[in-house]
Amino acid sequence: MSLRVTQSMMNSQLIRNLSANMGRLNNLQNQLSTGRLINKPSDNPVGITFSLRYRSELQTNDQYIENVGSAISMLEYTDTIVGQAGDIMQRARELLVQASNGTFEQTSLTSIKTEIIQLYNQMVEVGNSQFNGRQVFNGELTEEKPYPTMGMEEAADLSADPPKLKAYHIAPDTGAIRYEMSAGMTLGVNMSGNQVFGEAVLPTATIEEQKASDNVFMLLQRAHDMLSEGDQEGISALLSQFDVRMNKMLTARAEVGARMNRVEIIKNRLDDINLNIQTVQAKTEDADMAAVITQMKTEENVYQASLSAGAQLIRPSLVDFLR
Repeated sequence: MSLRVTQSMMNSQLIRNLSANMGRLNNLQNQLSTGRLINKPSDNPVGITFSLRYRSELQTNDQYIENVGSAISMLEYTDTIVGQAGDIMQRARELLVQASNGTFEQTSLTSIKTEIIQLYNQMVEVGNSQFNGRQVFNGELTEEKPYPTMGMEEAADLSADPPKLKAYHIAPDTGAIRYEMSAGMTLGVNMSGNQVFGEAVLPTATIEEQKASDNVFMLLQRAHDMLSEGDQEGISALLSQFDVRMNKMLTARAEVGARMNRVEIIKNRLDDINLNIQTVQAKTEDADMAAVITQMKTEENVYQASLSAGAQLIRPSLVDFLR
């Protein structure tokens, strides 16, 4: 038995078809205006899960890139500071080479001693260098100065509370400040004061232990004392210890440079990862504008055809039914 199709059924079907065509056209217009293939989860439930994953990976990678930038800044500053310490040592060595000349009178040695005092005080300033408000050479204790600000000619006072110690008596913190560069990989970006300026000399150290030390501040203190005493032979012997410490400073600076090179490699790798993730994210989220425009024109034609068909459908009047 055939189904009787009524005018009401035809009108209802027309409305449903027009609504469906309008919905597809509206979806394409949204894609065209936003440039995105997925504007709500229902557009692509599977694709939205990948999209959220890509966004999470990009946020994580951006944090790693930020950490790398901070590490590069820290290492560059450390390299500069270690270079300044090396320059001070080089200047002190030049002065001691002059002082070791047997023809120098005590007046000349006193003049050199005056400059050694200034170099010592400047070395303390270098040792207390800060980067972004944090101490560079005091390990994890970044809020505390690694070296006291006592001048060379100020005497240490062990009976004071707290004791007033000279720079060469102080052992800076050796903790490492590590930045996370990628998942499960961290890298230390700081140098300990011991690595640059030498191990501390305890206040109870013997004369022999003091002479054996290559601590920068102890070396400058001994140079000062020898210049005061006119001990030119002792100054000549002290030069070899200056050379040992300067070589260790160069080694520390080379290590900073090696870390910088590694961080640069990590940065390039993170930039490549970022580009790859953005590429696959774009394939998932971004609309193909040419395809969207073409499909939208097709849907517009379909919609216009639907309206034309609907106009033919609702044209009959009551008189047409009575004929």
